[in-house]
Amino acid sequence: MKLVRFGEKGKEKPGLLDGNGTIRDVSSVIADYSPETFSAGLAEKLSKLDLGSLPAAPQGVRLGAPLARTGHFIAIGLNYADHAAESGMPIPDEPIIFSKAPNCLSGPDDDVLLPRGSRKLDWEVELAIVIGKTCDYVSEADALSHVFGYALCNDVSEREYQAERGGQWMKGKSAPTFGPLGPWIVTSDEIADPQALDMFLDVNGERAQTGNTATMIFSVAKIVSYLSQFMVLDPGDVITTGTPPGVGMGMKPQKFLKAGDEMHLGIAGLGEQRQRVVER
Repeated sequence: MKLVRFGEKGKEKPGLLDGNGTIRDVSSVIADYSPETFSAGLAEKLSKLDLGSLPAAPQGVRLGAPLARTGHFIAIGLNYADHAAESGMPIPDEPIIFSKAPNCLSGPDDDVLLPRGSRKLDWEVELAIVIGKTCDYVSEADALSHVFGYALCNDVSEREYQAERGGQWMKGKSAPTFGPLGPWIVTSDEIADPQALDMFLDVNGERAQTGNTATMIFSVAKIVSYLSQFMVLDPGDVITTGTPPGVGMGMKPQKFLKAGDEMHLGIAGLGEQRQRVVER
């Protein structure tokens, strides 16, 4: 199944894609997609719906983030060896963990807001995990059974804030619109192997990133299990898992986003996003 939220910002409704790619409004069945509704039985409940009997969303309707909100928005840094190399950093022995502000979630095609005074705005195509079942000391062997589904994420980053202003990476990762997610959440039963997904990102029509989740240092199962040793992961939590090489920071000379630039990114089976950078 593919879970979407559609409508104007702040007034989105939950939906499902039917077999023809039409968005069906499920707001009569579930209030919204949120931590409160991401229970173990959500997928089963949605799978029993007769989508043909539900109203279709208007053609061309805006898509919001496929979650109304998340409790945790966790990110894994330097999870591709070639990206670590382009960043001039050693391959980590353990996953590097940081947070993004939960309220930086935005729709897959919404504008990305350039923070005031920003000089080093960057892009990162990433596979995101959506948790479906509470994780507390979960084994690696059992970790994938706790995953509700997967989504495409652009881990938008302000590199000066991240690396040159002291403190944690979070300050360069959390501005409004720095977490485009979607266009939908694909339930885990539709992704045969999360470690075999092609991914790309273009800037102004030119290819910047090409990769595959097969080259992740720490797999989805490892990440979920590892995090659960340090914190409890709840249903509806989002974990974005790192990016392949080709970010602006790693280019020679470095290249960063400015107002008017456009990003186009995608992951096989998870859809595509398009964003335009605008002044805040």
